[in-house]
Amino acid sequence: MADEHVTTTPRIALCTTCKGRAHHLKQTLPQNLANNAGYPNAVFVVLDYDSDDELVQYASTHHANDLASGRLVVYTYRNGRAPFQMAHSKNLAARCGMLEGAEILVTLDADNFTGPGFARFVAEKFSEPGIRPGIFLCPNYQLIKSMPHGALRPARGYAGRLAVWAQTFVKMGGYDEIFDTWRGEDIDMNFRLQRLGYQMRYIDNRYLHAINHNAEVRFKEYPHAQRFENKYESELIRARTETVVNYGKFGLGRVYRNFNDEPVEFGPLPTRVFGIGIQKTATTSLHEAFKRIGFDSFHWGAGEAPLIWYEMQGLGRSKTLEQFYALSDLPIPLLYKQLDAAYPGSKFVLTVRNEADWIRSVERLWSYAHNPTRRIWDIYPFSNQIHTELYGRKDFDAPTFLERYRRHNAEVLNYFKDRPGDLLVLDMDAGNQWEKLCSFFGVQVPDGPYPRANFSGILEMTSGDPYPS
Repeated sequence: MADEHVTTTPRIALCTTCKGRAHHLKQTLPQNLANNAGYPNAVFVVLDYDSDDELVQYASTHHANDLASGRLVVYTYRNGRAPFQMAHSKNLAARCGMLEGAEILVTLDADNFTGPGFARFVAEKFSEPGIRPGIFLCPNYQLIKSMPHGALRPARGYAGRLAVWAQTFVKMGGYDEIFDTWRGEDIDMNFRLQRLGYQMRYIDNRYLHAINHNAEVRFKEYPHAQRFENKYESELIRARTETVVNYGKFGLGRVYRNFNDEPVEFGPLPTRVFGIGIQKTATTSLHEAFKRIGFDSFHWGAGEAPLIWYEMQGLGRSKTLEQFYALSDLPIPLLYKQLDAAYPGSKFVLTVRNEADWIRSVERLWSYAHNPTRRIWDIYPFSNQIHTELYGRKDFDAPTFLERYRRHNAEVLNYFKDRPGDLLVLDMDAGNQWEKLCSFFGVQVPDGPYPRANFSGILEMTSGDPYPS
């Protein structure tokens, strides 16, 4: 799920939610499937959001071959004919797309035509290197609004098109489910991505055609939402300050894949994942493990750590932190209580090890002879500052450090004593950690041994210290 994971043909899920719109899907779906046949790693995901029309019958009858080939997958969600929930439906469709292995998610309304070669266009756009935290694709709203009405201007209905990395979608918390009607959930997502530093790239107008229809279809489920159809609504959404929303509880519900009776249950996802073991408890190894199970992981970084510390201290949340999904190493262990308050629904991993091995490893870390980066601490003041915050001093002292190590671990265990599902303790002396780690997050165990890294982040065994980081 990592943002920077780019393949030549990434798996793309084009996700459509449909309630009472089978008449539109009958026109768009066959053409969209045909127009993207040249990109083999695309899957069209249709979510039947308790639709009371002939959607299921149409898909099963007219697209049997597409369903059999896997190019089309239909998920069914039943909510007892409750009103259509716009953001929830899009989040649920996106989670279905992720279940189909999507690296990139595309929101595609039922009345939208993709145009020929759209999936390949998306893949090529996301191959752009060196962008941190990443990019997203959306229509060029200003350009389109400046165009005269006519054949070259996309018809109304294009605005909901969005393409993001699946991991980006999870980091954002999906569409904000306070937008339960049609009222700008896509605009809000666009602004939140920009607030978090994601760079906007545009979808060419040739991929933005839609069936021209009036607003009656849009407001059929909730006529009261018409009050949001005004020029001020966008400005109100722009004025929000949210970045991460829903706090893991998005797209929840039970769905059925391809008309099967076996349910798929979508529960909460961790808002963020925090490694809160003190330095030299295999935090670099944990960072590598996070990456191998698909998390966009941060460990100290290249200047981000001070920003995270100062932002959390001053604002109670961190835009820099939010650009990642899993974070470990200092200053994260010092902030676990604040992080728990700022990002509810997160999961925490405490790494521990034998005290004697730990103190020897820390002593080597403080040694100019053994640690090639030790001299930088005297030039780069944050290292000494954060060590003083942790230990009460910047120079090495074994009794002081050991007392702090024991106190930190005891305080973490006490803090989470009534929330065992939110904390995983990994004893790094207990051997292979894959099973416990992957079971905690509900993911498959990767091939190969659990990673081990030295204090420079090099994946290798170090003589006399099996987990030097």
